Amino acid sequence: MQYSKKVIEHFTRPHNQGSIKNPDGVGMVGNPVCGDLMKIYIKVKTDKKKGEYISDIKFETLGCASAIATSSMITDLAKGKSIQEAMKITRDDVAEALEGLPPIKMHCSNLSDEALHEAIKNYEEKKN
Repeated sequence: MQYSKKVIEHFTRPHNQGSIKNPDGVGMVGNPVCGDLMKIYIKVKTDKKKGEYISDIKFETLGCASAIATSSMITDLAKGKSIQEAMKITRDDVAEALEGLPPIKMHCSNLSDEALHEAIKNYEEKKN
C-alpha cells in the first residue's frame, strides 16, 4: 500500500490533535468493520463578516494511519471556515487535500467528514 507524502506527514505529525474543554459541538463516529473511532470537537465564534465560524477544532482518533491523517486534514480544512462552508467539506475534499488515499482506505475520509458534520449538528442542536 502506497501512501502520499501528505498522508505520511499528517500521520506522523498530526495537526490539531487532542480535545477541547467545554466544546460547542462534538461529533463521534466509528467503523465497526475496521475498528476506527473518531471524535471531533469544535469551538464556534461569531464574527460580523463571517457569521458563525469554527474558531478551534481538535480531534481524537483511534485507528490506522489513514484514519489519523484524514482526521488531521479535516481539522485543517475546517478551521476558520463558516459553519455553512464546513458542512460542505466532503470525503473527496479530504482525500484530494491528502494527495490521494489508497482505495481500500477511502472509508477513512468518509469518517472524517461525518465526524465534522456530526460536531456541527451537535452544535446546532445545543444552540436551539
